[in-house]
Amino acid sequence: MTGLLGLWWVWVAIALGLGLAEVMLPGFIFLGFAIGALLMAIVVTVFSTLSAPALLALFAGLSLIAWIGLRLVFKRQSSGARIVTRDINDTK
Repeated sequence: MTGLLGLWWVWVAIALGLGLAEVMLPGFIFLGFAIGALLMAIVVTVFSTLSAPALLALFAGLSLIAWIGLRLVFKRQSSGARIVTRDINDTK
């Protein structure tokens, strides 16, 4: 066990804090980290003998993968805003 980083509930608390930060400061910056922290809670429960540097490196990798996945998913969605090229008050 690697101190606090080896406890699953610490990773869940980090994920909740990052999720709250994402709600307060939107932009899909903290959401990838929050998903990475939730995945780390699962990893820590299965592999509890990893060292602290390995846990932090794995957290960084999982967060990067989550962030890339979010960018791919939300890139496809359009805002649905209509671009107006002609003014209604213009006369021909």
